[in-house]
Amino acid sequence: MSVFGALSSLLSTLADTLDPLFGDSATAVAIIVFTLCVRLALHPLARAAARGDRVRRDLAPQVAEVQRRHRDDPERLRRALGETYANAGASPLAGCGPMVLQIPVFMVMYRLFTGHDHDLLTHTLFGAPLGGRWSDALADGGVFGAHGMVYAGLFAVIAGVAAYTFRRGRRMLAEREAEAEAARKAAATAKGTGKGRKAKAAPPPAGLPDPAAGLTRWLPLLSFGTLVTAAIVPLAAGLYLATTTAWTAAERTLLYRRPGPRAEQGLAD
Repeated sequence: MSVFGALSSLLSTLADTLDPLFGDSATAVAIIVFTLCVRLALHPLARAAARGDRVRRDLAPQVAEVQRRHRDDPERLRRALGETYANAGASPLAGCGPMVLQIPVFMVMYRLFTGHDHDLLTHTLFGAPLGGRWSDALADGGVFGAHGMVYAGLFAVIAGVAAYTFRRGRRMLAEREAEAEAARKAAATAKGTGKGRKAKAAPPPAGLPDPAAGLTRWLPLLSFGTLVTAAIVPLAAGLYLATTTAWTAAERTLLYRRPGPRAEQGLAD
């Protein structure tokens, strides 16, 4: 049995279990529950990625100093950076591996909910076929038709998550820019009071070049691309997208919040 067949069978079993509670919409609920279970299983990888990102941020001043000292000698720069990360017990790619490992899982899930090799997509959510698309709903009653309203609710959830992700991303960027500006002012003050030599020993990380800064500033807008995808793919895949993006938003809020001492200890475990 293929991996898609096994997952389809598992979803069918879950749907049968939920049928007494949700009736014709049991398969749609099973997709949501199944997606949440998969994301829960992948949560340790997300925690590892958050730890790696925190390590990279903490090492940024040291990395910037190493790059300044050895910018004319690529070989010495490579060795010095390696030593810097090794002394901190970290890797320059810390946190990237767990994210890469999640990609095959997401691809399998997405393929499962857009494929046509099982009968899951023949079920419905409030009457709207899980294998149908928004264009089908528009042709069958329009935007305010019975099926169209199902998609309207789905789009509202995805848009709400995207808006939250966008605002949070912009706020985090503003906070980091403010921290960098404060560090630059502190370095300038130290230099002006005769501590310039000491300030040069550990300068704040340089800011992003203007093009990169602009790209980073508008990168959170990509979260709204999920809306476009959900309007094209089958309803089952749209449910998966809405569930997994909502989980991601909640997970990143939890993992990247400003931790107190106890939360810091929990993330380090």
